[in-house]
Amino acid sequence: MAQVLPITPGGRAISYLPSAHVGDRTLSHYCASICFGIEITSIPDHRQIGMAMAEVRPTLFGGVPRVWEKLKAGLEAVGITDPARLPEQARAAARSAIGLERTEWCVSSAAPVAPDVLRFFSDLGVPVVEGWGMSEASCFATMNPLDAVRIGTVGKALPGVQLRIAADGEMLVKAPLVMKGYRGDAERTAEALDADGWLHTGDVATIDADGYVTIVDRKKEIIINSAGKNMSPANIEQHLRSASPLIAHAVCIGDRRPYNVALLALDAEVQQRCGDVRAAIDAAVESANSALSRVEQIKRFAIVGADWQPGGDELTPTLKLKRRSIHEKYRDLIEDLYR
Repeated sequence: MAQVLPITPGGRAISYLPSAHVGDRTLSHYCASICFGIEITSIPDHRQIGMAMAEVRPTLFGGVPRVWEKLKAGLEAVGITDPARLPEQARAAARSAIGLERTEWCVSSAAPVAPDVLRFFSDLGVPVVEGWGMSEASCFATMNPLDAVRIGTVGKALPGVQLRIAADGEMLVKAPLVMKGYRGDAERTAEALDADGWLHTGDVATIDADGYVTIVDRKKEIIINSAGKNMSPANIEQHLRSASPLIAHAVCIGDRRPYNVALLALDAEVQQRCGDVRAAIDAAVESANSALSRVEQIKRFAIVGADWQPGGDELTPTLKLKRRSIHEKYRDLIEDLYR
């Protein structure tokens, strides 16, 4: 990692993601703190991150897409909607306002982030790069180089990492950083690691001629509608979230169905400042649909209340959607959307 994203000893970082999140353990503690002597400020509640950033002024910072979406929404709320058109003095003031004026680099990972979010921060002068990884690969296996970022990709293989795309589109990884296996679980280990040492990641991906990786979706989460069309729910959900700061989480449903529907969980803070919530959500869904193909578009949706929290019925401790649990919990509501 340090060959791709240089780390200056003596800097500062913030630990705020759940400890179950390999990104926080690796970047904040194992890498930044133990290897490079970075000062780590730990906070108990991820909702305190805004205050912590203003106090700590981190020199490196990582966040899941929701963090970047909320930072962008906060800046837009005070009138910073097009950083590219601002003079450098104004951009510097905006960077200082969110506590990122001293960062050498920032990372977005764990889920797809909308390209317009990355462009917004790039125009602001905050270098946010996207990478890909998983616990079984000791966190990151690919990363966008700071001097050659390709927005929409998760970058190239880190030094020493081999990548291969299987016949069904699944990305395979082979490297010293790949795990030896799941402790005490030979059966699951055999499912994840083949005889040649390739880790079967479960992610469908493509690799271009220059080695840049684009993640399509989780292999098990690809939607195939009743007409046989394959779709990526993560891509559709990304468009929904980026269409409005009101939408904290979006879940697209459509597998073996005639059309797609969505469950939308709202951001409690933004909701308090919003007048006509339903009209704002209607407009957001229409905006998201305009960027999607006809078959991908959301035909009906339901609002399911306030922001979901990590470790609850809907989100894992690492902030990923618990799709099976969501489908069970909201089964009746989902069926209503198809009546």
